[in-house]
Amino acid sequence: MNLAFICTEKLPAPAVKGGAIQLMLDGISPYFSRNHHVTVYSITDPILPERNIENGITYIRFPRIGFSENVAMDIKDKSFTHIHIFNRPNEVCRYKQAAPESKIILSLHNDMFTTRKLSRDEACEIINCCDSITTVSEYIKRTVTIRYPQAEAKTHVLYSGVDFTKFHPIWSPKGQEIRAQWKEKYGLKHNKVILFIGRLSKTKGPDLLIKAMHDIIKHEPNATLVIVGGKWFSEDGLNDYVRHLYDTAEPLKNRVIFTKYIPAPEIPKILLMGDLLVCSSQWHEPLARIHYEAMAAGLPILTTDRGGNAEVIFNDLNGYVIKEYDQRDVFIAYIIRLLQDESLAAKLGRQGRRYAEKNFSFLNTAKTLEHIHLNS
Repeated sequence: MNLAFICTEKLPAPAVKGGAIQLMLDGISPYFSRNHHVTVYSITDPILPERNIENGITYIRFPRIGFSENVAMDIKDKSFTHIHIFNRPNEVCRYKQAAPESKIILSLHNDMFTTRKLSRDEACEIINCCDSITTVSEYIKRTVTIRYPQAEAKTHVLYSGVDFTKFHPIWSPKGQEIRAQWKEKYGLKHNKVILFIGRLSKTKGPDLLIKAMHDIIKHEPNATLVIVGGKWFSEDGLNDYVRHLYDTAEPLKNRVIFTKYIPAPEIPKILLMGDLLVCSSQWHEPLARIHYEAMAAGLPILTTDRGGNAEVIFNDLNGYVIKEYDQRDVFIAYIIRLLQDESLAAKLGRQGRRYAEKNFSFLNTAKTLEHIHLNS
């Protein structure tokens, strides 16, 4: 196969500034490049050349403005057998017109078929142009197939994954070494650490966790909430909501720590600082990849029953799913339970690592996608 992967115009590839799409591509592209020709299109970035070949993968980058037009011009003469378009259904027909002989695969990481984004006529035309559609969760699949039943036969769930060689489980000697280093870095040597990792957005719910800390520290005085992330991927600037978070946390002093943006290669390390990870999503999350990463690190996970989150977290297996997603008291009860019952937390963490190794390696993701390509 001669494959083209087209990223969105949001972030560059490789994942020098993070991004779930870019991280997944970094994970699966080496597998594809062993047996196929692979070209990745993304936006330009000051630290990346406009074109280069790395590990057998060709990267072509265009400015954000005019990105899709430039990609369409470039693919005309490349004879790609398969063109894989990430999260931009509105560009599918443009690329199909530019490369009519190529198989078109659309990969959805969000609800992109909502009528706020596409009219019914547009959606039907896009579905007709696609040979296959992949979605990051069953939840996202349903956002397409319930509205457009004709898409059912060509729509497949493609869960993301992790590179387990980059994740030392928390109980391993190396994991313990990294844990000690990072806890010392943030002055948390004797603290129990609750981790939140994600964009600082109201839809992610970090304000709920900050407010919960007032009650949590009454039961666990050494508990600290560590909030990892910026207002938008690699951006650490302030907006009204981020200011609100800082103001809400101020009375708690060092019981709440903001690390700001942490680069993707450091996430496997900072995860080891935690005693549990809490995904407090208030919106219908497509399926946050931090679930896979926390499982790989061996952490128990609390998540909300919003969108696709509950598809990979199971009560008493690798964590707990909170149905009362906006109820602070429910979060408090679960967090206290996991902080106080260390044997339970350890069991969930170990089971989560095993479950992720079996189901969510990048090798599994790549093999599933290869099968979809070959059968498109």
